[in-house]
Amino acid sequence: MEPRIYKFGVPYEEMYNSMTKTREDEEFFTRNTVLHLCRRGAAVKRAPQRWQDMPSDLISEHDVVIAFEERIYDAVVEDLQIREPTENFAPIHVICLDTKDNPEEAQLQGQVALDLCWRLEASEDLVTEAPEILDEFEREKMTHTPIKVLYQLCYL
Repeated sequence: MEPRIYKFGVPYEEMYNSMTKTREDEEFFTRNTVLHLCRRGAAVKRAPQRWQDMPSDLISEHDVVIAFEERIYDAVVEDLQIREPTENFAPIHVICLDTKDNPEEAQLQGQVALDLCWRLEASEDLVTEAPEILDEFEREKMTHTPIKVLYQLCYL
């Protein structure tokens, strides 16, 4: 089987439909869990997005960005550092929860990320409290699941 390659912006539904056109394709992509990943992505957003293509005013609406790979985290931080600042020059907390790229780890780390998001959401002053929240979070999680947490406060 040849790999299926889709450009950013192609809807997950379109990808799913092309991977289930034949019974043979559907069995193959079910077996290697790609269809599961496609359905999971569709539950979150319409299509994969490319960070670098997003306008700064849209990005600056977010308080927190979570990456699940160190190389993605590095790319996000670098991108934020070279963009022209927006009018409101708002803080953006960039966090990495380094995760192995497989369905089991993704599901586990999704729950871990949700737990972290609830903690950050409860903060009254994220700029001053985030480092402490992340330190406590990492200490707690390391007892159950080895997790490497990276953090950078950026402004846009």
